Amino acid sequence: MKRVTENLNKIDREKLYDTNEAIDLLIECQPVKFDQTIDIAINLGVDPRHADQAVRNHVVLPNGTGKELSVLVIAQGDSVNEALEAGADYAGSDEYFEKIKSGWTDVDVIIATPDMMPALGKFGKILGPKKLMPNPKSGT
Repeated sequence: MKRVTENLNKIDREKLYDTNEAIDLLIECQPVKFDQTIDIAINLGVDPRHADQAVRNHVVLPNGTGKELSVLVIAQGDSVNEALEAGADYAGSDEYFEKIKSGWTDVDVIIATPDMMPALGKFGKILGPKKLMPNPKSGT
């Protein structure tokens, strides 16, 4: 309780802090033993009842989350080399089908070329529950 009251005494509840001031204030506060999160409320000034003012998007923060994603690209031919040059961790087709069939899912994202989707469809029961199944709507 002492830590909480000390931290609360540093905050002026009537003042609106800009981003840099708020982050400096967070750094000055005494730390806790668990991972902290920050909630940000932004007034966009839109009316959600109007379809042209609906906000449905995501934001990529400049420094990211720090987590490196491993990417598997299911492709054939020249697309395999293109994927590896673009930064994919794994790329191929038949050899990864065998690995997935045996239960290997040590990747964070699977991307497939349109010509490989029918072959990958057989693995929907394995990849679907783990949210790894590529989907054209999500851009994978």
